[in-house]
Order: sequence, then C-alpha cells, then structure tokens
Amino acid sequence: MSATETVAPVTISTGIPVFDGHNDTLLDLPLTGRSFFERSEQGHIDLPRAREGGLGGGFFAVFIRDPEVAAEAPPAPDADDTTAVAARASSRYSDPDNLPPPMTLEYAQREAMAAVARLFRLEAESEGAAKVMRSAAEIRECLENGTFAMELHFEGAEAIDPDFDALAVYHQAGLRSLGITWSRPNRFGYGVPFQFPASPDTGPGLTDLGKELVRQCNCLRIMIDLSHLNEAGFWDVAAISDAPLVATHSNVHAICAATRNLTDRQLDAIRDSGGIVGLNFNCGFLHPDGARESALDLGVMVDHLDALIARLGDDKVALGSDFDGATMPEGVRDAALLPNLLEAMRARGYDDALMRKIAYENWLRVMELTWGE
Repeated sequence: MSATETVAPVTISTGIPVFDGHNDTLLDLPLTGRSFFERSEQGHIDLPRAREGGLGGGFFAVFIRDPEVAAEAPPAPDADDTTAVAARASSRYSDPDNLPPPMTLEYAQREAMAAVARLFRLEAESEGAAKVMRSAAEIRECLENGTFAMELHFEGAEAIDPDFDALAVYHQAGLRSLGITWSRPNRFGYGVPFQFPASPDTGPGLTDLGKELVRQCNCLRIMIDLSHLNEAGFWDVAAISDAPLVATHSNVHAICAATRNLTDRQLDAIRDSGGIVGLNFNCGFLHPDGARESALDLGVMVDHLDALIARLGDDKVALGSDFDGATMPEGVRDAALLPNLLEAMRARGYDDALMRKIAYENWLRVMELTWGE
C-alpha cells in the first residue's frame, strides 16, 4: 500500500485544521521503530492519526541528544517510549550543576544531518501526501488542499558552527525556525533546567556568539524560538532582534510555575513585538501543582489559553503541542484526539473564528511577518 493510500483523509468533528508549533517526531520515529505512514499505538504523530485529528502540519524539530544519553539502552519495547524518554530528560536536566558535558560540533552536525535527511525521506516516501515547506504561502496552500505541511526547525543550535556556515546551508535546505538552546547550555546561551516551582531566571544571558546568532537569523529571516531559553537570554533576544518574539511551545508561569513557562513580563514583550506563544501540551507545564500525570482535565489547557489571550490578545496565541517529546494529557494523548481540545475550547465559549485563529491562522500571521509571504 502506498503512503497516499494509507492516509486517506477522514472527516473530523470540528472541521478546523491545526498547524502545530512543535513536535519531536523526527526523534521518536527511530526510537520506536514505527512508520510515519502507518497508524501506531506508539508515539503521538503518524500520518493516519494526523488525518483523523485534523492535524495539517507543524514544526518538525531536529533535537540532538547528548552522546551519553543516546548511548543508553532504549526503553522496554512494551513501554510508552515517548513518556519514558521525557521522564528521563526531566530528571537528567533538572540540576544545572550536573548536566552532561558539552557535545562536540562534529557529533552535533552528524546527528543533525541524519535528522534533516529523515525529514526529507519522509517527504519523498509520502508520494506527495507530505511536503517540507519554506514559506507561509506554501503552508497556507497545504492546509487548503490537505497536503501535510512540515516545517524544518532546530531545537537547540548545537549543530551551528561559530562562523555560521552551517546556518546558511541549513537555511538553503529549508530551516525556517531555530531555538537557540534546549534545556542545557551551549556556545550560544543557557537553557532553563526542568524545575518546579522556580523562576525562568536561572543564569546568564546569551554569549557574544549567541547575540551574533540572533543577528544572523534576522538577516536570513529565520524565526527565533524562545522556548527553552532562560529569562536573561530571552531579554537579550528581545533587545537585539527585529523580528516578532516567538515561543513555539510554552505556557503561563502564573498558572504553572515551571521554569519552562513564561512570566507576565515576558508575555507582555511578546505581545508588544507582534509575536506569538504556542500552548505546550506537556502535563508538567500545565498542572498548577507541576504534576506530570496524564490525568488532566482539558479545561486546564483552556485555562492557559484564556490567560494567554487575556495577556496577548486573540491574534497572538496558537498551539505548540510537544507531541512525541512529552507526556500528554489523556484527552489529547495523540494527534487523532486534537478535536477534543477544540471541543473543550468551544465549551468554554470560543467561537469558530477564534478557534481558527488559535488552530492555524495566528501561526500564518507571524510566519508572514518573519519570513515574508
């Protein structure tokens, strides 16, 4: 059976497509050994489940595991691999004084190349059902015609060299957004460790090289993702960048005081820049008590959306699930169940116009501002 036959579109209850600001599917696929084109009970995104849930595409992250983490034995075959890996990460990267040693540029570039190649192989194997997108106009067209849209994103800049040659090459290949750090330091800046309750103000800001990376991204019109960057680094980007401030997958610190979430002052800066925040589905960044259990009422997710809309306005809020990289609430445990979240929004009084903004239109707006049409 061909990829296109496997993923024949189905009708969804809401009729509203979703464009998602973050997933770790490129990492999860080789960990689980599953196919992107066959429906699975492992992981969170494959093309059949995306079709079922109305997921029209998203940011596909290139995330590079530390060498010693990558060398560890994988979870048991019958385990929820995504949840197990997420739990390990939360534990390993919670103590800033006990992080894995910095990875070499050679290792980072080798791993990044493999992940980028994986994305392009998915595009080729899909027989036209999925495409790597390089512009807002292409994404808009895909959402209209049902082609699954994949945007190349780097979650952490470890594979970028100090001369920025790799940045230029990856941009030509399709890189359109980049997170300067993950939750660990690198040559460009300092990420937030996974802590609760705690402030995102966890250390120094960007290095001089990190500040130059911001300028280089502005020149290439690469979107800069502030999720995972600590607060000092956030303010460095805000002072330098001439693009809208973007946090692809972060939540409200006033509701859930995790280091990964955004303070009111940070939210105000994003609003004033014309930027956007994508709601993260990670249970540990949603629960007011920081719990990571999947038994979470979807109303809590809408509470975060309410707070984001109140602070940012309804044109600066979107979705950034963290599918395939975190523990999801049971009600949206994979992409097929995305309509449950939209129905929870409807039950809170969101009309179709507002849900369309949050589901995909606001991402298109900020992409057009950052990348051009």
